[in-house]
Amino acid sequence: MLAKARFWERAAGLALNERQRRVLNRLLDGFEGTLTTSKWAKLAKCSSDTALRDITFLVDHGLLRRNPGGGRSTSYDLAAPDA
Repeated sequence: MLAKARFWERAAGLALNERQRRVLNRLLDGFEGTLTTSKWAKLAKCSSDTALRDITFLVDHGLLRRNPGGGRSTSYDLAAPDA
């Protein structure tokens, strides 16, 4: 619970849309498996292109991180808070 509060404190200054808030809350509540753009699109009920834009924004602002690997197997995790 404390980690979730800290996460939202870090995100406080960003203009997140409702899709981003909803999926991030799902991740914070214990998402099973790896997050990909196709899973984001299903969770947010949006297109893959929109999912990629959402994820790219969050990676650029340090809320998500890209896992090693790439191409079609690119996956993402919540970024660890800065110490």
